[in-house]
Amino acid sequence: MATYIGLDLGGTNIKISVFDDFFHKLGEKRTPTEVRFGSEHVLNRIYDAVLALLDELHLTCQDITCMGIGVPGILDIKNGISRFSPNFPKWEEVPIVAWMESHLHIPTYIDNDARVNLYGEWKFGAGKNRNNVLMITLGTGLGGAAVIDGRVIYGATGSAGEIGHINMFREGRECRCGSSGCLGRYVSALGILRTFREKVQLGQHSIICDWVNHDLDKVTADMLSRAYDDGDAVAIETMRETGELLGYGLCAVFSLYNPEIIIVGGGMSRMGDRLLQYTREILDTHALRIPYGCCTIVTAVLGDAAGMLGAAVYAKEQFLQSAANNVQN
Repeated sequence: MATYIGLDLGGTNIKISVFDDFFHKLGEKRTPTEVRFGSEHVLNRIYDAVLALLDELHLTCQDITCMGIGVPGILDIKNGISRFSPNFPKWEEVPIVAWMESHLHIPTYIDNDARVNLYGEWKFGAGKNRNNVLMITLGTGLGGAAVIDGRVIYGATGSAGEIGHINMFREGRECRCGSSGCLGRYVSALGILRTFREKVQLGQHSIICDWVNHDLDKVTADMLSRAYDDGDAVAIETMRETGELLGYGLCAVFSLYNPEIIIVGGGMSRMGDRLLQYTREILDTHALRIPYGCCTIVTAVLGDAAGMLGAAVYAKEQFLQSAANNVQN
């Protein structure tokens, strides 16, 4: 029986699952990414984690049909290269596919991390049986991917859906893409925590400061949710500003993609309506009325497992397509 690996490479964690031919999960492993140490270190962590998971399942690399990896940022999908990832330092022109195939000897395919999340939710989750779907991933960064008229869109360079780089401010926070004021610099785990820190540094007091003994580097997104629930004014203001910015960004998305459903995934989606209520308020008053009226906004039903499942689905499709092309040739 065919067996597939789906891997979701995030700025915080590497998430790996092994699936059978019906996409039943056989096992899963998660390990910190440690992006600060650079690309070679991250690739070795993927290698070690894959071998450890296979060992736990009493499998070898020879038992795996193929592997799919969701990678944040801009990719050269055809050649298997990660060209740039805004939240990964020391990460440019990384030959992920060549590296993995030479070390693991498993056919490997890469796609954008938001897009593999989309594959998971579209095939098995909140977007099932829908033809016009937008997936946004709120994690370490902000990503997006779309299905239009039943087809996943890629664009000329595979960059379609990169809503994290919609420019929101003429002179804003610098982005590693080379611009400034990008939406993802504000609406993401890194962005929302920076917004919170800036408010505290300007003299506002939050209960979170007591929780972390005023060490702002220890603040997490989950702490913001807890403080919000406790009525903390700084946490509420931070959520409101972040949710409103996401709303303004999505106004452009409605005009461009006309989705029937927007699925919000990634670790920050756990904030739920603490964040999204402010997003909906902006959309209610600013979005193009007819397309917005035909769209629902939901959180991902597969949670943070969507990327692993979607990466495996994508890999299987690419593997079968490659085999069919070889037969024709």
